Amino acid sequence: MGSRDHQVLVVEDDGDLRAVVAMILRAEGYPVLEAAHGLDALEKLHATSGVCLILLDLYMPAMNGWVFREKQIADPSIANIPVVVMSADPDAVRQAASLGVVASMTKPIDFDRLLNVVGRYC
Repeated sequence: MGSRDHQVLVVEDDGDLRAVVAMILRAEGYPVLEAAHGLDALEKLHATSGVCLILLDLYMPAMNGWVFREKQIADPSIANIPVVVMSADPDAVRQAASLGVVASMTKPIDFDRLLNVVGRYC
């Protein structure tokens, strides 16, 4: 498997959508970590290594995607992990470019495109 030994972190407060994204990634052979919000994601990133890509929702409780990204960039141990933003809000997806993300996509997720992006980084 080689490069697929690295995990994809799915940060999404919608449990059903998070489960579907994780299931599709696992079906393609990617190990997946799941987080319900940004705070949960930061804890998981500090507790593990080998995360090759973060799929990040923007609107979440506890810590939203914008704040998560600020904290990620400020932390040298996790700052270089590429991020893909996922949001139902097309304006937010456009604004996400200012966060230095590698890609952004609107919901509903185009899973072919998602797998293409994940394949590039993992």
